[in-house]
Amino acid sequence: MISGFDHVVIAVHDIAAGVAAYETLLGHAASPVVTRDDVASATISTSNLSVELMAPAGPGAARLRAALEDGGEGLKSLVFATPDIDALHRRCERVGLGPEAVIESANARSFRADTQRTHGARLFFMQRKDEATGGRSPGLDHLVLRTPDPERAAALYGARLGLDMRLDREVMGRRLMFFRCGDAVVEIIHDDALARDVLWRLSWRVTDADAERARLAAAGLNVSEVRAGMKPGSKVFTVRDKTCGVPTLMIQVSPKRD
Repeated sequence: MISGFDHVVIAVHDIAAGVAAYETLLGHAASPVVTRDDVASATISTSNLSVELMAPAGPGAARLRAALEDGGEGLKSLVFATPDIDALHRRCERVGLGPEAVIESANARSFRADTQRTHGARLFFMQRKDEATGGRSPGLDHLVLRTPDPERAAALYGARLGLDMRLDREVMGRRLMFFRCGDAVVEIIHDDALARDVLWRLSWRVTDADAERARLAAAGLNVSEVRAGMKPGSKVFTVRDKTCGVPTLMIQVSPKRD
């Protein structure tokens, strides 16, 4: 029922600064900023999802302000795509995720799962009424979620949401799980220090890690050297700043993917 990612939400204090940061990071222009219900937002499309930047713009943005107070700027929500929102809503009801009512908008229908039942992660589900344009590189390779309870997370993302588990192993003393979601991955990392699940890092797919590192360094970003990735044949580098609080990795994937 879940076909992939629709978009992620990154909360920022200043919408102009956030837009500038992600236009540089992703190399594409954002949509015009719009303000609705005291929240300013703009979107940048990539090949397989969009990044929505949101900032408080008035007293009515209490929920967004609370999210910013909870850990500062960063990745706050994950929105899954589905071709059948009603069927997915029924599924979420049956498996105990406490979904809110489906909300209608001009171009989409969506709902939110009960955050307590998703163990702190803000998860939404959306069906677009028209096809997303997409088609622009880079796309998301994987989104990383940290959890204090990997068995609980495996039950949520695998059994309840129906994502395909592709890997479950211990690496350097930590349990890692990978769930396929469309052409990207939800990676789950065991972290005993947390009290709840946390949406944490974004890893972006690039065609040439060396060229992309040079572009971002020339734009004034603090980037690591390019190094070998965990997957044989991959190359990665870390973006250390100007990501609005989101730990960020750029990855040149190996030609063959599982």
